[in-house]
Amino acid sequence: MTQPIQAVHASNSTPTDIDAQETREWLDALDGVTQYEGRARAHYLMDRLADWDFERHGDFHGRVTTAYVNTISKARQPDYPGDLSLERRLNAFIRWNAMVMVLRAGKHSNVGGHIATYQSAAVLYDVGFNHFFRGRTETFDGDMIYIQGHSAPGIYGRAYLEGRISEAQLDDFRREAGRDGISSYPHPRLMPDFWQFPTVSMGLGPLTAAYQARFMRYLEYRSLKPHQGRKVWAFLGDGEMDQPESLAAISLGGRERLDNLIFVVNCNLQRLDGPVRGNSKVIQELEGTFRAAGWNVIKVIWGSGWDALLERDTHGLLRERMMACVDGDYQTFKSQNGAYVREHFFGTSPELLAMVAHLSDDEIWQLARGGHDALKVHAAYAQAMRTEGRPTVILAKTVKGFGMGEAGEGQNVNHQLKKMSADAVRAFRDRFDLPVRDDQLEDMPYLKPAPDSPEGRYFAARLSAQGGHQPARFGLRAPLAIPPLEAFAGQLKDSGERELSTTMAFVRMLTTLLKNPEIGKRVIPIVPDESRTFGMEGLFRQIGIHSYVGQLYTPQDAGQLSYYKEARDGQILQEGINESGAIASWIAAGTSYSTHDFATIPFYIFYSMFGLQRVGDLAWAAGDARTRGFLLGATSGRTTLMGEGLQHDDGHSHVLSSVIPNCVSYDPTFQFELAVILQDGMRRMYANDEDVYYYVTLLNENYAHPAMPEGAEAGILKGLYLLREGIAPAPDAPRVQLMGSGAILREVIAASELLAKDFGVASDVWSATSLTEVRREGLAVERWNLLHPSQMPRVPYVQQCLSDRDGPVVVATDYMKIVGDQIRPFVLNRRFVTLGTDGFGRSDTRESLRAFFEVDRHFIVLAALSALADEGKLPRELAAEAIVKYGIDPEKLDPASV
Repeated sequence: MTQPIQAVHASNSTPTDIDAQETREWLDALDGVTQYEGRARAHYLMDRLADWDFERHGDFHGRVTTAYVNTISKARQPDYPGDLSLERRLNAFIRWNAMVMVLRAGKHSNVGGHIATYQSAAVLYDVGFNHFFRGRTETFDGDMIYIQGHSAPGIYGRAYLEGRISEAQLDDFRREAGRDGISSYPHPRLMPDFWQFPTVSMGLGPLTAAYQARFMRYLEYRSLKPHQGRKVWAFLGDGEMDQPESLAAISLGGRERLDNLIFVVNCNLQRLDGPVRGNSKVIQELEGTFRAAGWNVIKVIWGSGWDALLERDTHGLLRERMMACVDGDYQTFKSQNGAYVREHFFGTSPELLAMVAHLSDDEIWQLARGGHDALKVHAAYAQAMRTEGRPTVILAKTVKGFGMGEAGEGQNVNHQLKKMSADAVRAFRDRFDLPVRDDQLEDMPYLKPAPDSPEGRYFAARLSAQGGHQPARFGLRAPLAIPPLEAFAGQLKDSGERELSTTMAFVRMLTTLLKNPEIGKRVIPIVPDESRTFGMEGLFRQIGIHSYVGQLYTPQDAGQLSYYKEARDGQILQEGINESGAIASWIAAGTSYSTHDFATIPFYIFYSMFGLQRVGDLAWAAGDARTRGFLLGATSGRTTLMGEGLQHDDGHSHVLSSVIPNCVSYDPTFQFELAVILQDGMRRMYANDEDVYYYVTLLNENYAHPAMPEGAEAGILKGLYLLREGIAPAPDAPRVQLMGSGAILREVIAASELLAKDFGVASDVWSATSLTEVRREGLAVERWNLLHPSQMPRVPYVQQCLSDRDGPVVVATDYMKIVGDQIRPFVLNRRFVTLGTDGFGRSDTRESLRAFFEVDRHFIVLAALSALADEGKLPRELAAEAIVKYGIDPEKLDPASV
């Protein structure tokens, strides 16, 4: 009978080897299995042993980390394909340019910049640029590179060698207002031919890179783009990996087996103010996280100088010491000198001291970290390129501020370091053997090899071999054939007795677009996990939900017409309960015209409360990235979502969208307005090549829709048009101008009828489809008038609309009052009143909520009567009469304060 295995070590820590002979026998046995039956069999046996232990004891602790040494041993390291001597020279030039552009900027204008980050990552970038990053050619679409934001000076320093950026531009680093300067960080909005992706808002780089890689596969699975073996490279910081978006990216990459995705994490062990994990080891932590998520993990910890020492480490003392030191120790070592390292790292045992007795203090100091060694970095990149079936992360250990010496190497302050002393600059020059004379040090000239020099010829050859410049951004190659407005004829007509929501109208329009022979395949529906809520389940069977493995099960609802269908070529991107992932997919699809030379039209629909509020940073980055597409905020407004309450009721998404300069926002009420907006948006973005994107709010409230009034199209797009002209009940009846949008426009219409019936007041009803666009037009007119004082002043659009119409203006929306207040400065010489839903949302019926937030028809009537009284056109008693008539409690608490 098999005896139960006794648990010897209760701790999760690595136990001491109490029987080296027995250990050797086990290892020899494993070698034998591997040699004769292969690694797969060996790994099966190891897994079976682990399962056996777990079955017996239930508390098996599996290791997800490896020793604190390089993943790729010297024996498995491939030959280096380049000229290391020339590459070191070029690397030194670029390092110098990156440093002096910041110092010169500080000297000339005090705008500053970052020095230390690129100095730590220089080799990581250069090996990639010289041997791995491939540019776009006629036959290859190019790799995509997400540059860590604070490394931008080094990328500019390299571009200077390429001739893409001039010396004058380098001198205008971070000076772009009225100059031909270059941006502080990767900003495609500011440098549209240079930067591909905005990355400096940390955490967004890894997330958008992962979804970019997934979108690349999506295009391939749908046969929209051929598989070319392209890669998405994301350069990240170890501190950046604390961001929740970073962790979400790790999960996606492993789950989707994205072997086109490579993360390079610059583990310089420092975040902005100090160590990332001073009391532990961030590389080990990240290794465990990535490995558990299914990634291929490559650790590049030690440079070539350590190889001989590790080979002599027959008893594992050096490896133990490497593991015992925490990151705070390693940072301290690199802020000191060789003598300090000898005493405090090797000096913990006589054996370790003896191991380095033949090395001088300077030679000990020259023992580099792996991320500064081109041989080690190249080996890691080569393996990453060969890896199939899973993404790769390269954890490269570096020193922040490498080469900066006492000015900032390995020091907590180096992130903020924007200046260096003359002695520090001289030391930097000497350390990298740069051709700068002493009399040139004060001016700090930029360096570039002569074209006919060995360095110049080598640089040009590598650039040509890699297919051209990186990073580089490309625009829309050719306009798309956008269907005319008539394609949505059903939405332009009166719906009769049939009631529907604008969400349902959108789904019908989307269905029309999906069937369009010209652009149907380019339409990308994206949703977090609310397809059925938005009435989109009919698309499941029609176009399918994308899954890279297809559908491996019979869905529970297989017998229904709209069953849940997943497919490799599915068109819907349903991202689960993950708004950040969904908008990252939307950004990938909305920039596809640039990154893939294949324009797609993404429609991302979501609960409006869980959109811009939750992913505002990504929405801003989308503007920077020149994303094109539609964001659809469904269930919008603070009073339309019955029963849901505070965290579901959106009364401010139009405030948030208004702060994004290239986001065009609309709050339509009727399906014909929605049709006009979507059709014109596609025309602007995909036919006229405009760098805008759209935020359009949708409602879940069913009602009848009128036909589009003749001539309304232009006003719908400008943001305001006359929907209904009020008929005066009497020749001398006072008149008021009522404006509304979205869910509240119908209350405005009802208020107009009450004003006429109950109080004899005429009212014109305006549909304010975009108060944000009306405000922007008004600001543009004000600016023009300011700059052209000698010319006839222009008149804002809203003033033009109201020029021949009397009465005060009342604006009511389902959003905060500030949304209506946007146009207040452009409504002159008349009383202006705004009604809105300031305050927290709550659960109730629509009618009760609108009364509570004081935006229903009765409050609109009261506001109109009060405004007319303020202008002396009605007695105030009528307003008091309305309060009694409609049961309004004048002592009720302000909803904004409840």
